[in-house]
Amino acid sequence: MLLKNMPQLLFLVIFLVAGFLFLRYFENHFIFYPTKEVQIFPKDRGLDFEDIFFKTNDTIKLNAWFIPSPKAKFTILFCHGNAGNISHRLEKILFLHSLSCNVFIFDYRGYGLSKGRPSEKGLYLDTRAAYEYLVSRGIKQEEIIGYGESIGSAAIIDLASTQPIAALITEGAFSSGKDMARNAFPFLPYWIFSLRLDSERKIKSVKIHKLLIHSLNDEIVPFEMGSKLYNAAPEPKEFLKVQGGHNSCFFDSQELLKEKMSEFLAKVVK
Repeated sequence: MLLKNMPQLLFLVIFLVAGFLFLRYFENHFIFYPTKEVQIFPKDRGLDFEDIFFKTNDTIKLNAWFIPSPKAKFTILFCHGNAGNISHRLEKILFLHSLSCNVFIFDYRGYGLSKGRPSEKGLYLDTRAAYEYLVSRGIKQEEIIGYGESIGSAAIIDLASTQPIAALITEGAFSSGKDMARNAFPFLPYWIFSLRLDSERKIKSVKIHKLLIHSLNDEIVPFEMGSKLYNAAPEPKEFLKVQGGHNSCFFDSQELLKEKMSEFLAKVVK
């Protein structure tokens, strides 16, 4: 009987192995959606800025913008989400700049004018290089606020778990890549995915002030994941619940965000 079914079993094994290899090979394409064209610059919205290139420890050349604020007490290290590039965050740059902060936003490898190909390891290397660049230009570690948007939250939480910064702000953060895989592909075992993005584990060692922002209506990263991440974080911490979709809550809740983020920054100053 076993010999009779051997062709079917062999086909099933080949199919499963091929599917596993396909997922592993194209996994980054499912996660990272970079856009190469930089469509607009801060100067187009009346902001002075520096167009900067710097290198990572593995010699990948990255592009960034530094937008200074004359009254800045902090510099916001902005790690954006998984799609587009820095030019798609100009409205958010304007908002963060209005809080009297310098803003430093960079493109991960493979995004915008940055070289290389995106990956989880690259995400962490690029964020570390951006941080080291800020320190190299004389910005004190205790004056750097880490800001992560969606997958950028995983990048900035990783940095904050190993490097000293003043405070951490996340928006639409997920607890882990494992949880996201279970949510997106409930019919597949999570272990077939190589991406870990284990923010829930890493945030446990982040002792600085933390503000976690998550929309009750988030259709991409469920609110429960933001709550799970918050529960894993040690004090001091705050959890701000907002309205709107994953990519629109910033616009839908902007007045509330400005009020609460201003209050949060005032606490960090103290």
